[in-house]
Amino acid sequence: MSIWGSLIGGMIGFSLGGPFGMLLGSLIGGKISRAKGSINNSFAQPQQIFALSLIVLSAKLSKADGQVSKEELIAVKDKLKIPENEIDQVGKIFNKAKNESTGYKPYAEQIAQIYRGNLNVLEEVINILFYIAEADGNISQAELIMIEDISRIFGLSESQFNSLKESRKSSDKLNPYIVLESNPDDSLTEIRKRYIKLSKEHHPDLLLSKGVPPEVIEESKKKMRSINSAWDQVQKLKD
Repeated sequence: MSIWGSLIGGMIGFSLGGPFGMLLGSLIGGKISRAKGSINNSFAQPQQIFALSLIVLSAKLSKADGQVSKEELIAVKDKLKIPENEIDQVGKIFNKAKNESTGYKPYAEQIAQIYRGNLNVLEEVINILFYIAEADGNISQAELIMIEDISRIFGLSESQFNSLKESRKSSDKLNPYIVLESNPDDSLTEIRKRYIKLSKEHHPDLLLSKGVPPEVIEESKKKMRSINSAWDQVQKLKD
């Protein structure tokens, strides 16, 4: 069953404080706790929280450069694989998040708290935000600044962020050392250790087990392909 079918109705049983609780509470008559501060997501399905995070941050990102393009809206629908019969329901969340006065930072901070200790899941959020920003053919400076700021709130290092950004390029254009969070003067043994580490962290099966929905796992597979391509290139360069 699609994660989207119960994204609003099914969340009545959730116990989420902070900005997410306020957002959902305003949509379903205040049946969700509006209390700020602590977060109790014991009733929440990880996939639904991940999906909600993507919808809200995508909405904030879509207007980062002052305009919401048709291509970005289509990208949100297509990349998140929102079926036609659920688009109205999901659209309520998207539009509410887009039009409210709350900025993206409180949501990013709450997501970071929910996924504390699961940095690879947070990296996947950043990965998909890049896809949304790319949808109209160009990532604006405002969008890039916002994504980078969210990555810092999530606790990603500069090398982790740069690796994700570089991985969005085609295999013939990417810098393999940046993808593998390495330097050209590192030994092949050192780079191989980072390659193995990254391969484990970004494996789709691991991400699925941690709550990344199957609807969006394709971007994880692309990240894995970039990691493998980078390793192949490094081996050739080091020969």
